[in-house]
Amino acid sequence: MDKVKNQYINREISWLQFNARVLQEAADPKVPLLDRLRFIGIFSNNLDEFFKVRYATVKRIALSSETGENFLGGRAAKDLLEDITEIVIKQQSESLDILDDIHHQLRDENIFIINETEVEEAVHKNFIKNYYVDKVAPALVTIILNDLNEFPVLKDSAAYLAVKMTLKNTEKNSGVKRLLKPVSVKKDNKYALIEIPRTIDRFIVLPKVGERSYIIMLDDLIRYSLNSIFSIFEYEDISAYMIKITRDAELDIDNDLSMSFIEKIHSSVKGRSSSEPVRFVYDEDLEKDTLKYLMQKMGIDNTDSVIPGGRYHFRRDYMGFPSLGRTDLLYNSYPPLPIKDVDMEGSILSKIAEKDFLQYTPYHTFSYVIRFLREAALDPQVKTIKITIYRLAKLSQVASSLINAVKNGKKVTVQIELQARFDEEANIEYAEVLQSEGINLRFGVPGLKVHSKICVIEREEAGKIKRYGFISTGNFNESTAKIYTDYTLFTAHQPILKEVNKVFEFFETNYRIHRYKHLIVSPHYTKSSFSKLIKTEIKNAKEGKPAWIKLKMNSITSYKMVDKLYEASRAGVKIQMIVRGVCCLIPGVPGMSENIEVISVVDKFLEHPRLYIFGNNNDPKFYISSADWMTRNIENRVEVSCPIYDESIKHELLDTFEICWSDNVKARIISEKQDNAYRVNDLPKVRSQFATYEYYLKKNRVV
Repeated sequence: MDKVKNQYINREISWLQFNARVLQEAADPKVPLLDRLRFIGIFSNNLDEFFKVRYATVKRIALSSETGENFLGGRAAKDLLEDITEIVIKQQSESLDILDDIHHQLRDENIFIINETEVEEAVHKNFIKNYYVDKVAPALVTIILNDLNEFPVLKDSAAYLAVKMTLKNTEKNSGVKRLLKPVSVKKDNKYALIEIPRTIDRFIVLPKVGERSYIIMLDDLIRYSLNSIFSIFEYEDISAYMIKITRDAELDIDNDLSMSFIEKIHSSVKGRSSSEPVRFVYDEDLEKDTLKYLMQKMGIDNTDSVIPGGRYHFRRDYMGFPSLGRTDLLYNSYPPLPIKDVDMEGSILSKIAEKDFLQYTPYHTFSYVIRFLREAALDPQVKTIKITIYRLAKLSQVASSLINAVKNGKKVTVQIELQARFDEEANIEYAEVLQSEGINLRFGVPGLKVHSKICVIEREEAGKIKRYGFISTGNFNESTAKIYTDYTLFTAHQPILKEVNKVFEFFETNYRIHRYKHLIVSPHYTKSSFSKLIKTEIKNAKEGKPAWIKLKMNSITSYKMVDKLYEASRAGVKIQMIVRGVCCLIPGVPGMSENIEVISVVDKFLEHPRLYIFGNNNDPKFYISSADWMTRNIENRVEVSCPIYDESIKHELLDTFEICWSDNVKARIISEKQDNAYRVNDLPKVRSQFATYEYYLKKNRVV
């Protein structure tokens, strides 16, 4: 095909447009007020991670001898850094306006977020003083900068108050009579940093005044207490403005052969604290001389993203804003449902033996996973349990179930990914606990992250081994299962589970590449297998047969897969795509992608499942997967895509896809314009997440 200008959307720019969709939720007046604050927190947290990972990668390319244009979709890295900074400054400004609007509306609801100048002295002064003395002061780290030979390394995960004190003129008369006109003495400035403690809640609920609720942020409580902190200095003026720094989060794995893999990861994670800065955010009201002083001392230059912001940073903490009992300002709760005809009482393994079933969290309860592992831990006929772990809950029932199993004499093997981004330290801690309990740990394959979500157990039945298991699109994490939408297939399909066992064998002997008849496994087969399925649709279209593809994923960045979909579009294959996050594909371009439509749904829950459906001449093929169509998932990770053979589950997957596809409330159209326009049509209103819950509610009522 002839090259079309702007054949791909740049990955970084597309990601920022995804975060703009999150910001749209914060701005939406139809979203409950406290949930709007939560979206501000998600927006801020996303942006932090973007700079730690994606911006840091582009910066490394910009500083290297390579232009990086091929890697960045034809854009020079230096130009891309400038574009990113421009977009982020605009989004940050917009987010501050949204936050200000939310604060005003909260006041209308008698909820007042006050700063240090708005404290009700008669009611709050003693409370704040006692709170500071009892809880804040013992946790406070304060550094006087003028007295240091070297500027301290600022933590990536911390926010700081940059303090400037203008000292009083304490110069005394030397006893020499001044014959000339007195010369004005330049007053000295003393600078300090206060690290905002992460061990204390950011939002402090103050005593109510009548019907009014009051909240002060920890930052402002510290500002209110500045005189207590710096009382030893004779100053005539003091100010404190927030700053934060974001550092490159790339792990630098040590090659020391004497170190264990856990030690190497632990050492590398610790090294993040002193890695290169990639973003410096400061309160735009910060005095220019203080800003200049800090940037010089920290060695921040024009290749870093220097972004003026608001009074408060680490707005990700808004995800934990106190509800104050105001459920009327939150989304209605939707209690997770049972799976139809799968009773939690009795043996869940016997249910799986009868028939496959699908769990779709958070519409369904995650308890089926825990129930499965608990039963396997106690069942005397279960001999082995094998499971992959990528991210666990802070207090994980999954981990406790596995420990319970090994105490009951089961052979338990856990493949734990120590390089799960930003969960490395938590996974190291879990690895050490699991290992100390006698669980057989595996740390993956050199050069490959293990991102697959699989579990298989072996049970002795009538003198033979029978396998049971589950395969998922999401992590085995009961906390995120409340807000992430994900499919999990429970099955006793022996050929599939035999191949799941092969994946675990690959972890043990990764020089052997297994062949699979049912599963599609990265890094060896994902690209070729899905390309082959697309080729079949192309062939069918050219022969005049029905040809269509329905895809749901988090992101698509692999240019090879994008090109394959472009080829299918030109052949006449109708393609519907639901892509929550990054989409490098440009839909709707004549001669390239006119048969491709793409939407993104951002709403109460995080859309996380990967579902791939191919028309196959009216005999559709269905796969659920842990893999997005990203280069890293296809080529640099161990991923598992699982076929669905049960007809009722196929119907269920198609139904839930169609509900999501019909969304005309929270669906945005992905287009070359990158404007996040909402889908608008004359059809009845469908808010797909709420409609999906109703779908399962109705399904359970049908006898």
